Amino acid sequence: MRTELIKKNNREVVVVSSDELLITDVQSALDLAMTVNYETGCTNIVISKEAIADDFFVLSTRLAGEILQKFINYGVRVAVYGDFSKYTSKPLKDFMYESNNGKDFYFQPTLSLAVDKLCGC
Repeated sequence: MRTELIKKNNREVVVVSSDELLITDVQSALDLAMTVNYETGCTNIVISKEAIADDFFVLSTRLAGEILQKFINYGVRVAVYGDFSKYTSKPLKDFMYESNNGKDFYFQPTLSLAVDKLCGC
């Protein structure tokens, strides 16, 4: 796992990159958030969808809801970026739409848009 701290619009965001899955369950998501916070002092995280297990995007697994609840409880804001076009589930699309209209969790098509979203640009 590699991290890059970006400062933009008077906010800090950590871009996390990895060649392997980083989020496979609730505990791994919490471990990631706490590691990033410990190493950088930042709770705004941008991560590629490629680093997240596919089960996250299947709402019936409840994984997405459980992870989001933990992130919100710990004050962690996350933007996931990537190509989401392969996901055709209406509930997932609705979930992504609602998330993008919130203030804690976002789905964006590119890294730069994900950073901008967490920086309030």
